[in-house]
Amino acid sequence: MSNFDDFHAVRQALQTGQTSVGEVLERAAAIRQSDACRHAFIQNSPENPPLPGKTAPNGAPSGINGHSGVLAGLPVSIKDLFDVAGQTTAAGSRVLSRAPAAQADCPAVARLRSAGAVLAGRTNMVEFAFSGVGTNPHYGTPANPADPGTARIPGGSSSGAAVSVATGAAWLGLGSDTGGSIRIPAALCGLVGFKNTARLVPTAGAIPLSTTLDTVCALTRSVRDAITAHEVLAARSVHLARKPLSACRLAVARTQMQDGLSSTVARAFESSLRRLRDAGAQIEDIALDELQDLAAMQATGGFSAAESYAWHRPLITQREAEYDPRVAQRILRGASMSAADYIDLLAARRHWIARMEQRLQGFDAVVSPTVPIVAPPIASVATDDAEFFRVNALLLRNTSVVNMLDGCAISLPCHAPDQLPVGLMLWHAALHDDGLLDLAFQVEAALKNSLLK
Repeated sequence: MSNFDDFHAVRQALQTGQTSVGEVLERAAAIRQSDACRHAFIQNSPENPPLPGKTAPNGAPSGINGHSGVLAGLPVSIKDLFDVAGQTTAAGSRVLSRAPAAQADCPAVARLRSAGAVLAGRTNMVEFAFSGVGTNPHYGTPANPADPGTARIPGGSSSGAAVSVATGAAWLGLGSDTGGSIRIPAALCGLVGFKNTARLVPTAGAIPLSTTLDTVCALTRSVRDAITAHEVLAARSVHLARKPLSACRLAVARTQMQDGLSSTVARAFESSLRRLRDAGAQIEDIALDELQDLAAMQATGGFSAAESYAWHRPLITQREAEYDPRVAQRILRGASMSAADYIDLLAARRHWIARMEQRLQGFDAVVSPTVPIVAPPIASVATDDAEFFRVNALLLRNTSVVNMLDGCAISLPCHAPDQLPVGLMLWHAALHDDGLLDLAFQVEAALKNSLLK
């Protein structure tokens, strides 16, 4: 584990001369090569840091050990979903492992480079991002660093990204979130995972799962890091109103979001609500009955099945045997969807979003458990398909609501130090990103302060 809490702390240490970019990169490289990162990276060949004196094109602060930009020579990991110039984008698959190298960086990677980031390597992921569990039969499954005694799932699909940040091998993990692929591993690994409104960050140069739901975002160690990461990836400034918790009105969705909680998650969630009330937040229970409409709306397979099948059809028709069977099964479900089914789904989603937005008016955010369980052992899902799909459905249940809403959400650690990680999710409709991040700052502080008392 790194000596610093987050990359803001690293930057401060760099600015005051307590460490150097070289030392930070060497420490991260040693962690990447350690057992803690086994299976976390598919390609573990960090690039050279930016040359001293290089000027950041976005005018970001410069001058840390001769490196420029808000990420100032810090290592970041890149999910194997994104194009990096000169590298093959395989999306955790064998099917694309021999595809031609990308000709250019995708926008997200280009923006990280412009901010001074050093690319630390390509991280492992669920093949084609189609699961929330985090397993990969081709490249191995990275173990969750939260429990050294038991090999537990890291969550997916951004599994290697989460492990890279949790261990200190990278300070930011670039990933994607289609149904929870940033927030699920954040919750299970004790990290911060911010899913911005999808339209704010370009998805170009990333292999799609669902062109309707895909979101490009990052895993970090703190809310302040999440804000900086979002500002870089979205090329925009976040406005923080510094609204106190005592002026915030939060909704707790009692319909579906809290069904089947494990005892650890239930205790952590109720404790979090108590701590937020103690800090002055106004918390109201609401019955979001609209959530019960989602199952019927997606009964024919949903956007991910239809849109992934459209992209994979030429490949999977010829090379299905090379796919992870669990992933192939979910992609092929899209083959039975008709054009009428898809058009009906688009219309149903529009109407559902309108109803949900009306229900959420007047609230600063909805508060829910990010996922209803803690990370189970890898062995429990490795060979048992029924258990795998049961766990996958549980992990995706709460987070996928926000993707269907076209909304934004953030998962914050809310567990006690002696517990397995549990995530608290704050969420809202589209383009409430700045208010949500402002609120997350206050919630993060309230949760931390109460644990110190």
